[in-house]
Amino acid sequence: MTEATEPLRDLVRRHREPAVVQTVRSTAAAVVSYVVALQLSSEPLPLTAPLTALLVVQVTLYSTLTNGIRRVNSVVAGVLIAVGFSALVGLSWWSLGLVILASLVIGRFVKVGEYVPEVAISAMLVLGVTQVTGAAWDRVLETLIGAVVGLLFNVVLVPPVWVDSASAAITDLAARMRKLLAHIAEELGEHTPVERAAARLHEARRLDHDIVQVDAALRQAEDSLRLNPRVKEGLLSRLVLRTGLDALEISAVVLRVSCRTLTDLAKARTDGPMFTPPVAAALQELFGHLSGAIGSFAVLITTQASANAEEAESRLAEQLAAGRECRDRVARLLLDGVHDDPAQWQLHGALLAEADRILDELDVEKRSERLVEELDRHARARGRGSEWLSHLKRRVRGSFRRGGAGAA
Repeated sequence: MTEATEPLRDLVRRHREPAVVQTVRSTAAAVVSYVVALQLSSEPLPLTAPLTALLVVQVTLYSTLTNGIRRVNSVVAGVLIAVGFSALVGLSWWSLGLVILASLVIGRFVKVGEYVPEVAISAMLVLGVTQVTGAAWDRVLETLIGAVVGLLFNVVLVPPVWVDSASAAITDLAARMRKLLAHIAEELGEHTPVERAAARLHEARRLDHDIVQVDAALRQAEDSLRLNPRVKEGLLSRLVLRTGLDALEISAVVLRVSCRTLTDLAKARTDGPMFTPPVAAALQELFGHLSGAIGSFAVLITTQASANAEEAESRLAEQLAAGRECRDRVARLLLDGVHDDPAQWQLHGALLAEADRILDELDVEKRSERLVEELDRHARARGRGSEWLSHLKRRVRGSFRRGGAGAA
């Protein structure tokens, strides 16, 4: 009995999680729409209403509004096509084919998005009944009931904000990048076989898949902030996370190039370590600072508290300053040994340039400038009424001067 009720207990314990909230909301909206449709529709089983409610009650208010409008458009278009065909021809294999063809073509023009097949489905369901006019009205009515109930659920019971999920995904991406940097640093002071260096390169390439998943989570979070009355400054929150992920994505690409450079160095040094002990120690310190900077950067863009943001920005500035100082020391050491190993000077220079690029992408001032540029772009797109965007830009500039701009 305990094992049988464990899933229910787990659901109760996690009742505040966005996925659980969404599941309960979708179920309730479907049931309510079915009950309402039973009272208003002449159909004995008006399942179109709960089906529409399930499709309309999306995870965000923004997607609910857009999907609700497209869903209603698709059904109305399909019904009109069926009514028109029923007045001219009956139901046969060739008329069914014409209805499907016309529905799919017209669906492209009425801009229903992914609901193009729904136009054909609605037309077929209406055309397949005896009383076409009555069935058409019932199907439109049930669709409207489901759409209205779904919209009301998302207006009255506002969908959860998915920022925490996106922040967790960004933090996990940063942790994977830090883990890779730690592995690289550990192996710099010893002989690195080509196979091990290539394994690190494959590990860096797998970050691309991680970035795709994080981007999907962030898109969901961005939609949850749009038109959400619980969010005061949704635009700034979206831009903070989006620009932060862009910087991490570029850093991941540069990290992959660094792994490529180290693999090439390993191929050239099959009988010993890639660097002398002083250079290896300095590079280990440099990669350690890069790892710390990535971690602080992730905390900075995902934190909700201004005090934590200030602390994260302070740590980030320290790591960046120490990283640049360490990078200069590595450059001097490599320059001193260029005559001893002139064949590898291009790869050494590439390694330094890649470290510079990561330090530059995580720079606090550059991040502030990027946020202001994005706010300017939104202000130009809005045209008039952008005074509040100017206020946000002043806040961004001021917060970075004081030291603190988290995920708002």
